[in-house]
Amino acid sequence: MSRIQIERLTTSTTPRSYLFALTDAGGTVPPELGVARRVVDRGHRVTVLADESMADQVRRTGAVFLPWTSSAGEFRDWELRTPTSLARGMVDHMLVGPAPGQADDATAAIDATLPDLVVTSFVGLGAMIAAEARGLPFDILIPNIYTLPAPGMPPLGAGMSPARGPLGRLRDRVVTAASTRLIDRYALARVNALRAEHRLDPVATTWSQMQRASRQLVLTSAAFDFPATLPQNARYVGPILDDPAWAADEAWTPPAGEGPLVLVAMSSTFQNHVACLQRIVDALGGLPVRGLVTTGPAVAPYAIRAPANVTVVASAPHREVMRHAGLVITHGGHGTVIKTLAAGLPLVILHHGRDQADNAARVTARGVGVAVSRRAPARKIAWAVAEVLGDPTYREAAERLGQAVARDAASSALLVELER
Repeated sequence: MSRIQIERLTTSTTPRSYLFALTDAGGTVPPELGVARRVVDRGHRVTVLADESMADQVRRTGAVFLPWTSSAGEFRDWELRTPTSLARGMVDHMLVGPAPGQADDATAAIDATLPDLVVTSFVGLGAMIAAEARGLPFDILIPNIYTLPAPGMPPLGAGMSPARGPLGRLRDRVVTAASTRLIDRYALARVNALRAEHRLDPVATTWSQMQRASRQLVLTSAAFDFPATLPQNARYVGPILDDPAWAADEAWTPPAGEGPLVLVAMSSTFQNHVACLQRIVDALGGLPVRGLVTTGPAVAPYAIRAPANVTVVASAPHREVMRHAGLVITHGGHGTVIKTLAAGLPLVILHHGRDQADNAARVTARGVGVAVSRRAPARKIAWAVAEVLGDPTYREAAERLGQAVARDAASSALLVELER
């Protein structure tokens, strides 16, 4: 039996009920709500539990919005300097701190909406536990590269390349085990206490809670990620290329001039990146280019001093801008990186934290851009821009990889999995 025949047998067009349990992590919002919108467009009934900050964006998808009743507060990860403080902050603000309230809210939503499937953000542990306790399947959304430990995948967070030889594989085992122990030190007992409250057996590691999903839906292209042996429930289903709601409706025309257009798109959440953004603008001021800087909701445009050849705005529709651009400068968030590649454009990355160093490692490994330190002076940033614009091999590599990314973004794999 062919794959198409199998998909027809296992995919139903009968309207179903879905409960999405999502959290506002900035750049993860557009792709995760893009998933919900696609399910709504298929004629299914969708309810989205989400942070109040996402209410308008949820309603734009056509889904019913329900708010979380509690929040763990802002995760100010840029202030944390050590692996220990980062691990504890992630546990307290993203993974376990919100989980008891999430479990209560998700349980109430499940009982009210009677969903066929629960779909959660990667960090929505409380909603996962609620689904399990009610005997419902749940899928998790991974809106970036594959983030759980897997044989062959470099440990995440440090921008490592794939291991080579026995020493490289030993490196991966040691670093992965150490990072798992560090998270478990602050999270595992609390996760299992919450599972016990919901009459569920304990899990061996914090990551085991995510691994209990029916499917791990990886919202990127396998051609971008490093190869690894993923679990049977993991699926690369292609990226979601939607612009954020705060930028998608903006009117935009290219700035006047003849030089190549360089789009600067840094984090949509604050990562203490104003000084870095200013150095980028200073670098562009000394080059024969047209610069367009979108500051997003995290930084006011007037906070940046711009030379005559650089325009600074709060937002612009990136997919439209990229049709005219020759290069994108970014912090390395997955959403911007993957949209840039889908447009066939090369990158200069100044990664700040989170998954950004890992995205930068994939960009440089694929030959589609260069990475420089977020603390690099303007002259070093200017060198990187001139290097990428002046060497056509970066653009050629980006166009080749972009074809695979765009093909995966247009595929039906995501909906096939969700309707299976």
